[in-house]
Amino acid sequence: MDLPPVDTAILSDLNLRSRTAFLINTNTGEVLLDIDANRRMYPASMVKMMTTLVAIENLNDLSENIFFSPTIFPPLREIGASIARFVPHEAAPAFDVLMGIMLPSGGDASVAMARHIAGSEREFVTLMNRRAEEIGMHGTNFANSSGLPHANQYTTAEDMALLLAYALQNETFRDIITQSTHTTQPTNRQAEGRVLGSTLFGRMDTAYYGGGYILGGRTGFTFAAGQTLASFTEIYGEIYILVTMGAFPPSSGRYTWHIDDAVVVYSTLFQLMQ
Repeated sequence: MDLPPVDTAILSDLNLRSRTAFLINTNTGEVLLDIDANRRMYPASMVKMMTTLVAIENLNDLSENIFFSPTIFPPLREIGASIARFVPHEAAPAFDVLMGIMLPSGGDASVAMARHIAGSEREFVTLMNRRAEEIGMHGTNFANSSGLPHANQYTTAEDMALLLAYALQNETFRDIITQSTHTTQPTNRQAEGRVLGSTLFGRMDTAYYGGGYILGGRTGFTFAAGQTLASFTEIYGEIYILVTMGAFPPSSGRYTWHIDDAVVVYSTLFQLMQ
């Protein structure tokens, strides 16, 4: 169907909490919202989209085991990183570890996967930056696989939208990012599977925004980055990606300003297309 033109000025006038925002129709390439979208920002856990994509592209088999060295955990505990609750000496199927990276934003899963793929997190980051350059993310540099603060880790809202648009073409990535929960298989260290929950869907009463559904996404938060979110929806058969960055809530990230911004943008977009 022929879609009506969208008054992008209305989208630009929305009172968003985020400092930067970028909305694109991936079917047509039309940019519908650009609020300082090339400003260099800290990405927080949106980095894990690249971690997941590079891992998928380099794994031989999604059922192969990923080993969790005891050395992974102390540095993550020291800085209060989010984890997926894997444990030292555990060997878990790669698909479960990928789910642990993307759904609960597990730093433990990110580092274990990076070491498995490249021998060290440092070498894995080289693969991440190489892939970013190939995708055209010229305003981005990665310094770790988890999104933890680092002076040399930065990106832009537009680059993160490029990444998500590219990654959604991968069937395994798309399957992972659209899940709200996942139950892992039993392993050598945990006799029962455990439920991993999405940091996006777990913070929403409903994914419905009054015209469609937020289909998936990757949230992030650090005190340096603020709240970040890369998400996507489908309206009249076309896919729209929205990236927002730099929403600074009044206390410790307890408020969902990044998600609120996404709901406002998507619902306004849908109304403008009526």
